Amino acid sequence: MSRSSIVQKIKEHKKQPNLRYSLKREAEAFTDLLFLTLFDIETPVESNIDLLEKKFDRLVQLACWDVEKPCAKIWDSYLEKLPEVLQKLNLDATTIANCDPASLSLEEVYMAYPGFYAIAIYRLAHELYKKGFPLVPRLMTEYAHRQTGVDINPGADIGKSFFIDHATGVVIGETAIIKDNVKIYQGVTLGALYVEKKLQKTKRHPTIENNVTIYANATILGGNTVVGENSVIGGNAWITSSVPSNSTVFHKPDIKIKTMPNV
Repeated sequence: MSRSSIVQKIKEHKKQPNLRYSLKREAEAFTDLLFLTLFDIETPVESNIDLLEKKFDRLVQLACWDVEKPCAKIWDSYLEKLPEVLQKLNLDATTIANCDPASLSLEEVYMAYPGFYAIAIYRLAHELYKKGFPLVPRLMTEYAHRQTGVDINPGADIGKSFFIDHATGVVIGETAIIKDNVKIYQGVTLGALYVEKKLQKTKRHPTIENNVTIYANATILGGNTVVGENSVIGGNAWITSSVPSNSTVFHKPDIKIKTMPNV
């Protein structure tokens, strides 16, 4: 097969007219600048707001496929939400510093805790998700996922004072609801019981009420599953039905020790 025919066949199979990977790079650059603008004391706020608006306009050009570009109208209302988001994130950071005995300072939380970074990018993406900006919020949280190992869908609804300890392997689905003062550890999954495309508009992921702690590698599944307030879910627990308030749930391992005969 000639080179020209190979090129032609590749072109024939490139069927997605809106698939521009520059959008992914632009979304990541926007996310980085947004994070620094909110937190880094050496990053100027006023001039960066102008720069962020320009980057946002570029994202609209790449990701808003409606001819009338309704996404272009989102920026001003999104900008108004940033102080409130920052306030929530400062509360998250304070909660982490107060709860974790290994934490030496608030600065350490902001700069060194992958759980905080994942929560920060989730909260920033969630506001865009609510406003209906296609794809960009998912690219933002996927960027954080790649860096931290924490996969939070931007559609999840997460309350105040959220703490993800150690972070790696956490999965929080699109329709999950997490209320206030919830603490989860590495490897926790808040997922769906099963996956079918027809369930796209239904609540597929669990609800976690106030003041719940979920320990490492616990799996909680199902849109009708509610973990009641003040409950503790032990490590490796597998939960597919609701848990009453003030409960303790734990996994009881079945350990069998095989003894070898003396030789």
